This record gives sequence, C-alpha cells and structure tokens, in this order.
Amino acid sequence: MAAIAAAAVIVPLGVLFLISGLVVNLLQAICFVLVRPFSKNTHRRINRVVAELLWLQLVWLVDWWSGVQINLFTDSETFRKMGEEHALVICNHKSDIDWLVGWILAQRSGCLGSALAVMKKSSKLLPVIGWSMWFSEYLFLERNWAKDESTLKTGLQRLSDFPQPFWLALFVEGTRFTKAKLLAAQEYAASMGLPVPRNVLIPRTKGFVSAVTHMRSFVPAVYEVTVAIPKTSPPPTMLGLFKGQPSVVNVHLKRHLMKDLPGTEDEVAQWCRDIFIEKDKMLDKHNEDDTFPDQKQNMGRPLISLVVIVSWACLLVFGAIKFMQWSNLLSSWKGIGVSAIGLGVVTFLMQILIQFSQSERSNPAKVSAPSNIKPKNVVEPSPTTQNDKPH
Repeated sequence: MAAIAAAAVIVPLGVLFLISGLVVNLLQAICFVLVRPFSKNTHRRINRVVAELLWLQLVWLVDWWSGVQINLFTDSETFRKMGEEHALVICNHKSDIDWLVGWILAQRSGCLGSALAVMKKSSKLLPVIGWSMWFSEYLFLERNWAKDESTLKTGLQRLSDFPQPFWLALFVEGTRFTKAKLLAAQEYAASMGLPVPRNVLIPRTKGFVSAVTHMRSFVPAVYEVTVAIPKTSPPPTMLGLFKGQPSVVNVHLKRHLMKDLPGTEDEVAQWCRDIFIEKDKMLDKHNEDDTFPDQKQNMGRPLISLVVIVSWACLLVFGAIKFMQWSNLLSSWKGIGVSAIGLGVVTFLMQILIQFSQSERSNPAKVSAPSNIKPKNVVEPSPTTQNDKPH
C-alpha cells in the first residue's frame, strides 16, 4: 500500500516535471543555437529565465509540497550581499538534497537561474535536469585530475564575463557524508597525524585551489556554508520530498573576502582544511544546541514557485485533454497500452533521479595527504589514491 501511495504521488508529479522539463530543454536548445552564436550574454540572460521555469518546480517541492523548513543563520551584511555579487560557494555535503538547499538560498537571493555547480560528468546525462545543467554552463568533471585540471580551468575562466551575479557551488569533500565514509576519513586522519573529524569528511583541495586561483580577479567572495539537520528532524531525501515528508535544515553562511585568502596555492589549500576543522567544531556545537550562532534571517516562502507549478499543471492538463480528443488514445486497448508504457517510463526516469540523489549510492572519496604533512607509520598510497580529484 505504501508503494502504491508513493507511486500515486510520484507519477503525476513526474509527468509534470518531465514534460515541462523537455519543453524547457527545447527552449534552451533553440536559444543555444539561434542566440548564443551572436550574443553570449543575451543567451545567458534568456537561459537564466528559462532554466528557472524548471528549477522552481523543485523549489516548490521544498516550499509548498513537503514543507521542508530551511533556516538561514548569517549576519545582516552578508544577507544583504547575497545575490548582488559573484560568489564561490563551498559546503559540507550532509544530506541528499544539499544541492537543492543551495537552490533555495539562490532563489531567495534572486539568482536561481545563475546558480552553478561543479558536478561529476555523468550528471549531464540525466534526462531533463542534467541537460538543463549543461545548457546553463555547469562544470562537469571526470574525477580524474589529469583530465579535469584543464577542463576546470577553462570552465572557470569562461565565467569571467558572466553578465549577472552567479554562485558556483563546490562540494570539496568530494562525496556525500555517510557513517561509513566518516569512519574511513577518521581512520585515514589518525594514520596521517591529522585532526580526526567527527562531523565532516576531509576536504580535497585541488579543485578549490584551482577555483580560487582562476576566479580571484572577478569573484569577490567565498561563501562558506555549513548544513546541519536538527536531532528532532528526519534527514530530508528526494523520495521524502515527493512523499510530502516535512523536515528541518539549518544552514550557516559565512562570507570571506577573496582578497583576504592567502597568496600561494599551498596556503589556500591549508586555509580550506582549516575551514573544515572549524566547521567540524561548529557542527559539534550544533549537535548540542540544534542551532547555529549568528542571526536567523527571515527568508519567507515566495509565491513564485507556486505560480509556476500551477501554470505548468494547467498547461499540461489542457494539452492532455486536447491530445486525447485529437488522438482518441484511450479508446482502444492499443492506446491504453501505449499510455501505460508511457507512465512506466516516467516512473523509471523518476526512480533514476531519486536514486541519483541518494548518499549511499555515491562513490566514496579517496583522499591524499597534504603535501606539507609527512605520513606516520603508513604505507605510501598508490598513484590512484593520490589523485586529489575535485567534485
């Protein structure tokens, strides 16, 4: 019964998301072919609006369907700056929907359509959502630094003339947080004489160092984000969102001026590691208090995502009625069979999307020792292990 109830929710929402998403993909493709060759900035401005027609549906899932409460803790000056400047965003990877939490913050700040991320290459193959990310200039890497170094450099430099404020999210832990991965990180840290983490994984710094190196001249700030789930709240998941399960996510955001970061690559890498040591301590405190320091900001629950989802639903219902009248699809067993196959495809694609977001299905990150730290009583890792791949 539970599976039937879940399907009764996921299938219609999935039909709405996939069909509207394909329409968005088509519009993005048309703009890419007809507009971008003549004006890259015009294409980016148009794509920002078009992409939001898709992303706002997922924002609606959080705001209006499941009622997930996202609490932002930051100072007033940082809250005012959000959405008014380019920013490199680094975050711990606590839950399955951290990327969506970032979209919520971006939407509240007015830059949802220009919120970007560094993703693994396979992400762009995801129907609808991955294709839209590709048109929106997300950066896709193979988790092989020998190949990714030049790809990341080119992608970062391409953003230097972005016409509107953008956020580029980088999960420097390289993988989603799980107890098994934490245990592996703790064993590794202990063997290398590093501080043993309790709430985060060990950051892999090459991607972050590259981002800082190539973005210093046009990105004024690094937004350091810490995500935590209160003890009284279940962890949010994509499946839970579709089922309408409420949850609470606390987010702490600290703004660092890019010009204040150290000058050398080794120092920037150490700065990142130090930040995660402090983040670990902050999460210890959150585990005790179920809250973060700094002022809790009022972000509200905007109506725009509700307007977009209702508009898409009305267009879909109207189009479906017209199509049924024209095709008489349900007037024969063949038509009914085709419809059933279509719903099965929708269910399958939505299952792929949900599974893709699940932390237990993500690959564990391999970490390497910082260059300035000598291992203690450990065997030298293989060259594969030494790849400090960004994600």
